[in-house]
Amino acid sequence: MNKIMEILQGIRPEFDFSTSENFIEDGYLDSFDLVTLVSELDATFDISIDGLDIVPENFETIETIANVVKNNGGTL
Repeated sequence: MNKIMEILQGIRPEFDFSTSENFIEDGYLDSFDLVTLVSELDATFDISIDGLDIVPENFETIETIANVVKNNGGTL
């Protein structure tokens, strides 16, 4: 999950993602950030995230993001 945290910090270095319980509700990630995040996750974990999985609730926490990666064939 460290890789996921590194990606998040690369996208929005001004936020401390470890203090948030919901990245979307807290305003840490917007729709443009999600596009970037999905692209970075695809490249980093050599996966292709299914379009049906690209919904805000799958990107609220490190755990939900990790589940998306795993469900799309990635290994953490």
